[in-house]
Amino acid sequence: MPPSQKRARRYDPVRIRAAVLAQFAHVREAVRVLTPEQLALPTRLGEWTVRELAVHLAMALSHVTRNLELPEPVAPKPELTLLQWPFVTAGRAGRIAEDTSAQAADRPDLDALYAEVAGRFAELVPEDPGNRLLPTRVGTMRLADFLVTRTVELVVHTDDLNQAAGLDIPYDRQALAACTRLLADALAEKAPGGSVEVRVPPFAVVQCVQGPRHTRGTPPNVVETDPLTWIRLATGRTEWASALDAAKVGASGERADLAALLPLMG
Repeated sequence: MPPSQKRARRYDPVRIRAAVLAQFAHVREAVRVLTPEQLALPTRLGEWTVRELAVHLAMALSHVTRNLELPEPVAPKPELTLLQWPFVTAGRAGRIAEDTSAQAADRPDLDALYAEVAGRFAELVPEDPGNRLLPTRVGTMRLADFLVTRTVELVVHTDDLNQAAGLDIPYDRQALAACTRLLADALAEKAPGGSVEVRVPPFAVVQCVQGPRHTRGTPPNVVETDPLTWIRLATGRTEWASALDAAKVGASGERADLAALLPLMG
């Protein structure tokens, strides 16, 4: 069943918080030793340089602490669920780009910025956020849910940074798993059904697309890929046809074509 018709996937907030900090630490170690020439390199994100991308990665955490300093919303429930989040981010792209450029100009010392952001996150974000609501740019969310979205921001942009600067920043396993699972569940939310099984081992398996539902044995329509390829497909870094041609995706069955459903996030 698609996530909208069953109990939503649960994430351990203690492990997610630790994963966010671990992935941020990996990025910080790499950013610390980037040369001026590397920081000036272009990225696949429009006009952003590596410096602006590095600043944006820091903002992924600073958004949490800044919003925690605001009064907690009095709404009885969140306006935005975790599964809705991937589909509402595109509308904020222009504002995000402006904020990132401004931060890049104001904070030339990236290591100091990363140290400050990591310290404030560790200090202000509780290990167990309970049911605390958080005001965000796209609507009120549970803090625990918003922390899961930070794994997406960090993993996706770590991949962008690796590609732009020729780096090999590692991925925290828990952060990579959460990012993969959220984007897989988002596909099932966008195209509910049970005729296609999408496998992203070792982290996620979802069924999607309307049609005859598979119940036992080998599904007639199967898509399988690795986590990073899936994340790149879901966020528009890789096109479906290119991934197929490069044998990064296996797709069998007449319904196993996800081209019309991707990307999920811009």
